[in-house]
Amino acid sequence: MTSEQPIRVLVVEDDPVAADAHVMYVGRVPGFVAVGTAHTGAEARRMLDRTPVDLLLLDLHLPDVHGLQLARSLRAAGHHADVVAVTSARDLAVVREGVSLGVVQYVLKPFTFATLRDRLVRYAEFRAAVGEAGGQAEVDRALATLRAPGPATLPKGLSAPTLERVTGALREAEG
Repeated sequence: MTSEQPIRVLVVEDDPVAADAHVMYVGRVPGFVAVGTAHTGAEARRMLDRTPVDLLLLDLHLPDVHGLQLARSLRAAGHHADVVAVTSARDLAVVREGVSLGVVQYVLKPFTFATLRDRLVRYAEFRAAVGEAGGQAEVDRALATLRAPGPATLPKGLSAPTLERVTGALREAEG
């Protein structure tokens, strides 16, 4: 990923088994290091006050606070770590709110190591590109690194034109 410092990740997940798995997954991705685990929003706040963190791997359903509310309060307190949201929620309103609060990627539960690795690699590419951005074209390329690659990642039997028609129909039904 980078020849510089590794990207420091705080795993915020209330399920201890899932948290351990996420820490293990993060540790398997070159250029990333898990610097801690928090099982509640309050624990995450305390850890962020004493530990430098670049990225939160944030479960949205914590016992004491919704993950997006935690992200909002962390921003207000001056913490600027980016967020990869880990959730089973597939609510578009939650996604929109998350983007406005600094969520750079979503990982839907359940997920595999390959899925998380892909998101982390894209995040590292985004960080590197943002650091080099000098103009609009570079900014656009940096943001494009966060988007999923093209048709190669579509599920078997789903083509790009079909996906576009389905998402278009959903947008029309929504608004």
